[in-house]
Amino acid sequence: MCLQQPAVFYNMVFDWPAQHWTAKHLSEVLHGKQIRFRMGTKSTDTAPQFETACNYVEATLEEFLSWNSDQSSISGAFRDYDHSKFWAYADYKYFVSLFEDKTDIFQDVIWSDFGFPGRNGQESTLWIGSLGAHTPCHLDTYGCNLVFQVQGRKRWHLFPPEDTPFLYPTRIPYEESSVFSKINVVNPDLKRFPQFRKARRHMVTLSPGQVLFVPRHWWHYVESIDPVTVSINSWIELEEDHQTRVEEAITRMLVCALKTAENPHNTRAWLNPTELEETSHEINCHYLNGAISAFFNHYGTSEVVETQALRTNREYTIKEELNMHSHVGVEQAGGHNLSSETVKQEAASPFGLDLVPVTPSSEEPSSERGGIFENDGEDFVSKNGKSFGKRQRMMSESENAVVEQIASDRTVAVSQTFVSTDDLLDCLVNPQVTRIVAQLLIQGRST
Repeated sequence: MCLQQPAVFYNMVFDWPAQHWTAKHLSEVLHGKQIRFRMGTKSTDTAPQFETACNYVEATLEEFLSWNSDQSSISGAFRDYDHSKFWAYADYKYFVSLFEDKTDIFQDVIWSDFGFPGRNGQESTLWIGSLGAHTPCHLDTYGCNLVFQVQGRKRWHLFPPEDTPFLYPTRIPYEESSVFSKINVVNPDLKRFPQFRKARRHMVTLSPGQVLFVPRHWWHYVESIDPVTVSINSWIELEEDHQTRVEEAITRMLVCALKTAENPHNTRAWLNPTELEETSHEINCHYLNGAISAFFNHYGTSEVVETQALRTNREYTIKEELNMHSHVGVEQAGGHNLSSETVKQEAASPFGLDLVPVTPSSEEPSSERGGIFENDGEDFVSKNGKSFGKRQRMMSESENAVVEQIASDRTVAVSQTFVSTDDLLDCLVNPQVTRIVAQLLIQGRST
């Protein structure tokens, strides 16, 4: 939990029953069960392919595998989707829903091997995709992530948290716990998003039997590069999540209020399909009050609140850079009050044959991706040679980029003065802003 960069674990899951969970095997286990697939196009557009722009079909894994084998006489749910032009993705499939009548299968996933006692498939999600299936670049506001690659390979493009301003964050489409990037990071529009040149891409191809650790707030774009891919992941809760839930409730309230007022009859345009809950102001107020109550129920005293939550944005940034996850790891180790420097020394050299860090990429992503789709269009951005770890220097650039972010997001002449609802939202629900608002709300309630 003290790792400050993504890393790949080897030889950790060789005895897991889930290592045999190919799509073919799962189709037999889930025989006849209808699963929702997201259908996307194999395009080379510079715009991200958000979930709001995709189509969806209900189909069985058997039907998916038949379609994916490119059978020309395919019928059923996939009949309208040319396999050469579309990809399919059964993403975010929670075990508790997918295997609701087969709960014994939870024991096939053994996250307890990573130091989380009792954690198994019950706290996991399943991902099954075809060649080209991907998730847009985003960061998860809650927790950190462990990802087990079961079948096929996936390519991960990762960016550190301090590069957030260079990724042009947005909360449209809205999904709780996901901050999306406006950029298609594998085919970026550098005229529209020039600050992206400063982002430090870390790239790794995850193969079967490997487990990727994604630290808190690392951006990631994930693409399937084999005909069939199967992955299992689990999001690990962190101490910081208590305040983040307040930030997310604030974000939800603002997004829903402004976007509903703008167009009350078309939530599909801005609300991610994964968001099924009611979006009324009354419900959102209930979420916010619940998040604040949970925060105080967890910490209990105003003294703890002051030390844990009421930090300035600058202090938060420094602590996150120097000591990501450290106090969580210390608590789990026995609650000893170790300094961040002590934790850093203990975790100085955690890497070896079975734990390999994901380092900044030196090669151009275009050469890696050329085998997926032909005619990739514009060249991808090449790396600028900046050294990973020089975070103090990058901080001043990040601060400047926040100011430039919205201004650079114009595709027309600078004389245009129109400010859209989305422009306003991008400022109001910027993670830095909601963090400050959450701190002020908590501070006001603690006096």
